[in-house]
Amino acid sequence: MTATYEDTKEQLLDAILGHVPFDGWSETSFLAAIADCDLDTGLARAICPRGAVDLALAFHVRGDESMLERIKTEDLSGLKFRDKIAAAVRFRLQAVEDKEAVRRGVTLFALPIHAADGAKAVWGTCNLIWTALGDSSEDVNWYTKRATLSGVYSSTLLYWLGDDSPDYQATWEFLDRRIDGVMQFEKLKAQVNGNPLLKPFLAVPNWLAGQVKAPAKTSDNLPGSLSSGK
Repeated sequence: MTATYEDTKEQLLDAILGHVPFDGWSETSFLAAIADCDLDTGLARAICPRGAVDLALAFHVRGDESMLERIKTEDLSGLKFRDKIAAAVRFRLQAVEDKEAVRRGVTLFALPIHAADGAKAVWGTCNLIWTALGDSSEDVNWYTKRATLSGVYSSTLLYWLGDDSPDYQATWEFLDRRIDGVMQFEKLKAQVNGNPLLKPFLAVPNWLAGQVKAPAKTSDNLPGSLSSGK
């Protein structure tokens, strides 16, 4: 049976993971993966035009898919919504099979030339979480929820990379604190909206928010220069 494009890409991804801890998501690792798979270099370049960068993004997508599968199979019905969000972030981090590969990925996407790719990957993860949990927000709220969660997820990821506590308990406590901070802000915003004395101060921002329409909800869209919409 002839291997498909995706099969070959997965094969390359599996192969490069053995080299990333030593050489990072680099050209050296990519060439080693090609050799390990006994692939034609031209074919590998056709599948991954940017080499290891494309495989690093594929590694991120693999983690997202694992997270989504767990969200679908776990019973979260008894949880408050903030706890569902926390659980989804935990699922995403627990989906990582190789922590060093993530550490090297953070280094890769910290480079200015790849920063947009990294931001798009994080935004995509957070969009998947909100969508999987049934978010139906519209207008500016669609953006702010994903932007806020992107900040929570990114900071938790960095904390997790340096966490050596048993079962990453310190990370989960850090995550809970970050989400509590976000929820307190949302509560304050709701109180201001409900106070007739303070509500006039939000008239202009709320009018502007009403002019913003959420785009078609696909995981590829991003705000500004990162992509076309979300």
